[in-house]
Amino acid sequence: MRLVTIETGGRRQVAALSRDGMTVRPVGASAGEAAGSMLALIAAWQGLAGAIDSHLGEPVPLAGVRLLAPVPRPARNVFCVGKNYHEHAKEFASSGFDSTAKEVIPEAPVVFSKPPSSVIATGETILGSLDPTASVDYEGELAVVVGKGGRGISRAQAAAHVFGYTIVNDVTARTLQQKHRQWLLGKGIDTFCPMGPAILTADEVPDVRKLNLRTWVNGELRQDAVVADLIFDIPTLIETISAVIALEPGDVIATGTPVGVGIGFTPPKFLKAGDRVAIEISGIGRLENPVG
Repeated sequence: MRLVTIETGGRRQVAALSRDGMTVRPVGASAGEAAGSMLALIAAWQGLAGAIDSHLGEPVPLAGVRLLAPVPRPARNVFCVGKNYHEHAKEFASSGFDSTAKEVIPEAPVVFSKPPSSVIATGETILGSLDPTASVDYEGELAVVVGKGGRGISRAQAAAHVFGYTIVNDVTARTLQQKHRQWLLGKGIDTFCPMGPAILTADEVPDVRKLNLRTWVNGELRQDAVVADLIFDIPTLIETISAVIALEPGDVIATGTPVGVGIGFTPPKFLKAGDRVAIEISGIGRLENPVG
């Protein structure tokens, strides 16, 4: 099932997106608080999942509602992982913008975060003008949405804690990322975390490693990779983070970007006003945003 958050008549609702992406079926009041909040739905999912169809209303045209980010305002910062595809780690190391470590391939996951205020929906504008250095870059990423929370989750237990998967664009102001020797200011800028369009529930993904990610800028294919190419896989990321920070239902973990980002070109191909970035992951859908 693909789950989305919509707004209609000034009211937010969670809904199921049809396979053709043309209609949504809103979750009804019979589901209680879960009808109006993705975070509440995730928290209640164990009790709702088996009967979710009985809580869905009649199909409504997607064109008649406003599509929000699936988790419009995460309860906590979005967890992110840097340098987590082999070829991207190499392109980042050779770009001149990596001031965080000397090794090309990390010895352990590089974890940072983006604040909830950075999250926007598909179709909304990335405010590249907020970067005074004009070095805005894109990073298409698969993101994991946590279902059951917990601390000290082992690799073997990790899959049981995954609610589903979505797409994140880890937009980055490269010069700020380099200047401040850490990544929050370069990556946490308002609107620098497009997310969506939907959450694909984990039961629809028999093998997450087979998912394919592709990114286009103005129609030019820039990134094309399978999740199997991750340096640190999803169970490792869940184990690593939860060892010291208890994960909570609705937490989002962006797993890293593959080769093909703007800094990998000579000269770098930074985003500018009027550009459009589109990211697709098989089964989840298409996240597309203009740059302003």
